[in-house]
Parts: sequence; structure tokens; C-alpha cells
Amino acid sequence: MNESKCFVNSFSNVIILSFTLLIILTSYSTNLIYSQTQPITNNITKDNQKFIFDSESKPYGIPYAEWTSKWWQWAYSIPQTMNPAYDDTGKNCSEGQSGPVWFLTSSYKHPVDRFCSIPSGKAILLTILNSECSFAEFPNLKTENQLRQCAKQMQDFVLSLQASINGTNISGLEKFRVQSPLFNFTLPKNNILGLPPQTISAVSDGNWVFFKPLPIGNYIISFKGGLKNISSNAENKNNDFSFAGPYGWDNKVNYHVHIVR
Repeated sequence: MNESKCFVNSFSNVIILSFTLLIILTSYSTNLIYSQTQPITNNITKDNQKFIFDSESKPYGIPYAEWTSKWWQWAYSIPQTMNPAYDDTGKNCSEGQSGPVWFLTSSYKHPVDRFCSIPSGKAILLTILNSECSFAEFPNLKTENQLRQCAKQMQDFVLSLQASINGTNISGLEKFRVQSPLFNFTLPKNNILGLPPQTISAVSDGNWVFFKPLPIGNYIISFKGGLKNISSNAENKNNDFSFAGPYGWDNKVNYHVHIVR
């Protein structure tokens, strides 16, 4: 009887010990897997300039200014209903994206938090505030120089620039004001300008941030611009097309970016 009781007690102790060991091993394995799969989020420090293309550079063999033209071509090519510029959640973040550079945009009339997964190896080009003049939006303009002056005048209303990545401010943003070469863009049906489908020439002027490909991980990219105060009449007189100029786009934008394999 005593031997039987002893055996039962010993067997119970073994079960308890085994179960405890299993819990410890499971916890260790979970922590190990968790630590190995956590995105890299702390690699952006005060030295974030090394992750940013200089405005005089030629990313992927194309001048920086020409990439800003490509941003406008992308932005105008997507119909209003699925255009990322009017998306409050990030669900349309991948619309129209192709090639080595991923485009991000600001928000009209209100701040937003957008969530966006971007394939690794992609550079990221975003505008803090920008302006664009075309012969379609401003038919009274007749020459490239007039388009340039129009875009410059609108962009000159920008007073302040803010941008950060993972809470670290990006300095020297004034260096990234860039005017584009003359370029063409094509408007589809139901375009964001409300114009008939067409291909037209334009020039843009804007303040940009152009990230080199970021390591796999999670990032919060935030940006906002400030503008001079002008009357509603002055705004309407100088900028009939809300998308083309900076007014209305001076809102805080947070992109919760997940760089994935």
C-alpha cells in the first residue's frame, strides 16, 4: 500500500515537473520566435539623412526632378473613387504602383492615419506640399515659362515643413524643394480634376522627401506643411483646382508603413 502510494506521488511529481518544463520551453520558444520576427524599427536615428536621396541625385538613373513628374503622372492616372490621395485608411496605397519607387501622398481637408505595406527594395517618394500647373487647368497659360511661374507662385505660399520617421525629425527639408521639367500627364474617366479625359503638358513645384529603400520592418512616416493665410477669394482666384495647389493639403499625415519581403 505504501509502495503504491509512493509510486502515485512520484508519478504525480513527474507529471507536474514535465508540465512545468513544457510551459518554460514553450514560453522560451515563443519569445525566441517573437524576437526573431519583430520588424526593425530602431534603425532610423538622428542620422536619417543617409536614408534620403539628395535633390541633385539621380535615383535609378533618373533625375530627382523627373521622379516628381512621375509622381504627378501616377497621382492623376487613378480615378477619384480609388485614388490614394482621397483614401483615409491606406486601403488604396498600392493603386498604380510599379517600378522601383513607391509614391505616397498627402490628404485633402483633414488629417489621416494610413496603413500601407510596401515591398522591400522600393524607394519611397512623398510630397509634403506641392503645386502643379497645366494647360488644362489653366487654359489662359500658353508657354512653359508661364506654367513654371504659375507653379512657383502657388508653391511660394508654403511657410513651414515638417517630416519625421519613427519620431525622428528630418532636417533640411527646405533643400528638397524641386521644380519639375515639362511633362505630360493623362487623365482617365472620373479623374480627380473633374476634367474630360485627355493628355496635357504641365510643370510642378514642390517640397518632397525621397527615401532610399528601408530595411524590413515597421515605420511611422509623418509629415505636414504650413501655409500663408490668404482670403477665400484670393485662394479661389489663384487656385481653381484644389488638387493642383497646396491649399487644403496642409494636414498632418501619418503613414504606418510595413516593409515586407
